[in-house]
Amino acid sequence: MTLVIVDDVRAAAKRVAGVALRTPLLAQPWSERPLWLKPENLQPIGAFKIRGAYNAIAVLDDARRQNGVVAYSSGNHANAVAFAAKAFGVPAVIVMQDSTPRVKVEATAAHGAEIIEVPMADRERVAAEVAEQRGMALIPPFDHPEVIAGQGTVGLEIVEDLPDVDVVLVPVAGGGLASGVGVAVKALRPEARVIAVEPELAADTVEGLRAGRQVHWTPERRARTIADGLRTEPSELTFAHLREVVDDAVTVSEDEIRATMRTLATRARLVVEPSGAVACAAALHRDLPPGRTAAIVSGGNVDPALLAEVLRG
Repeated sequence: MTLVIVDDVRAAAKRVAGVALRTPLLAQPWSERPLWLKPENLQPIGAFKIRGAYNAIAVLDDARRQNGVVAYSSGNHANAVAFAAKAFGVPAVIVMQDSTPRVKVEATAAHGAEIIEVPMADRERVAAEVAEQRGMALIPPFDHPEVIAGQGTVGLEIVEDLPDVDVVLVPVAGGGLASGVGVAVKALRPEARVIAVEPELAADTVEGLRAGRQVHWTPERRARTIADGLRTEPSELTFAHLREVVDDAVTVSEDEIRATMRTLATRARLVVEPSGAVACAAALHRDLPPGRTAAIVSGGNVDPALLAEVLRG
């Protein structure tokens, strides 16, 4: 198995420049530890996924790309692929689970993509069938080297903007973001500790990393968490990356995720979805190694009703 290297991430950075926003690192003076937030919720589609999706479509040859693309996703990758396909002027079909928050479904449809809603366990199979039947390129949410490289541009920017970073906190589920960020950070700042963060109710990746082998939780078990973007599991490719580039893995509770969403809204002035709050929740609620800490706020596409509920406490 060939793993992504930092040169792949650098190449991806050139492709996504001008499409993906180079998000700033925001210092948080209210935090007890020296903390910077990487607000990927400010991306054009509200999440980091635009980086990997655009990079994966950009590397397709023209003939392959013109046939269109298909993706399966709980929401943010769906939105990213639809956005990128629209930018390239090609059709997109997105297979989404039928429990996806409507705000994410509507945002994806707004880019002109065709939406197919199915149970979570059927998404990948249906997407593969559509790709074969229509001759479209399948752009998976994380199990793809160019997607991993694209997501790794987040880590590249963190080290460029905070060269002496000591701890990088990254949410993990499918593992594309954590894999890519880990590749970049470990190549450019080997001393930094890359820590993956996962909800307690969907902690198959944390369990697997601690055991040294991949473990599997049922989709129903992972679906219990409020963090709807973190209900997937790693692929063989991403888990291999995670074992190489992640130094530790921790979990956070549902209450801690909700509390962090409130804190980010009121103290950092950032609207964040549950999945986007997970990394910062570890900074606020876990005993982590000391030092300059960067936490990735992965997305902000939160259902308005849920946000109102969380802010009310």
